[in-house]
Amino acid sequence: MTTKLEAQLQAVLILAHKNFERGLKVHAFFRVPDQSMSEDLVQETFMKTWRYLLRGGKIELMKAFLYHVLNNLIVDEYRKPKTISLDVLLEKGFEPGTDTTPQLFNLMDGKVAILLIRQLPEKYRKVMRMRYVQDLTLKEISILTKQTKNAVTVQTHRGLKKLKILYDTKGTLKEQKSV
Repeated sequence: MTTKLEAQLQAVLILAHKNFERGLKVHAFFRVPDQSMSEDLVQETFMKTWRYLLRGGKIELMKAFLYHVLNNLIVDEYRKPKTISLDVLLEKGFEPGTDTTPQLFNLMDGKVAILLIRQLPEKYRKVMRMRYVQDLTLKEISILTKQTKNAVTVQTHRGLKKLKILYDTKGTLKEQKSV
């Protein structure tokens, strides 16, 4: 490309910038939430137009072309995945909180279950304590109790069923007392 042709293209773009910049900024401002972003999009519109002209592109109506490019940039901006900074959220009044209620309920239910293990028959109590309080595997329990792994599994299963019954009974008693 010759310098004379480049100078002509530059003059065309400068004239377009002078005539249409304000309208493009207003158009962009009403379509994106941030003024600085709208100004950046208008600048990017002129940069893309300049690159298009340098590659030898032909523009019949400069105003229509600029608005078309700007609208495409606005659409691209909305399609981008948004990342929100924690600092921005804090400035807007968001305060992250931690709701520990579910963990508290789980902890309390676990403590109730451990207390209810004491009410199980000795045969199940020992295996249930090893499995759920001491967190031993079925193989480790079978070695300690000198029983087969299958026997330990059956005792654990039956003990768990009895524990559920005790838990449901105690839970309904608590509800009846509170009513």
